[in-house]
Amino acid sequence: MTIKPLADRVLLKAVEAEETTSAGLILAASAQEKPEVSEVVAVGPGTDENPMTVSVGDKVIISKYSGTQVKLDGVEYTISEIKDILAVVE
Repeated sequence: MTIKPLADRVLLKAVEAEETTSAGLILAASAQEKPEVSEVVAVGPGTDENPMTVSVGDKVIISKYSGTQVKLDGVEYTISEIKDILAVVE
């Protein structure tokens, strides 16, 4: 089964959070922050008002608490509007 976003929606998968600090300490899962960077997995066709400005494979930063969380085959995704993407990480 696959998810195909509609209109100006984007399907995102969170990039795994760092499990160690810069000093080499291992963080417990409860101490890790929610990942801020996500990878674009699929994009909708866009609309006249909101054309697609990202493509599959881009790494992006989205607004906190934006989008809808979905789980498919044990993998968690976020479906978000293109307007909620703040930046592309290069």
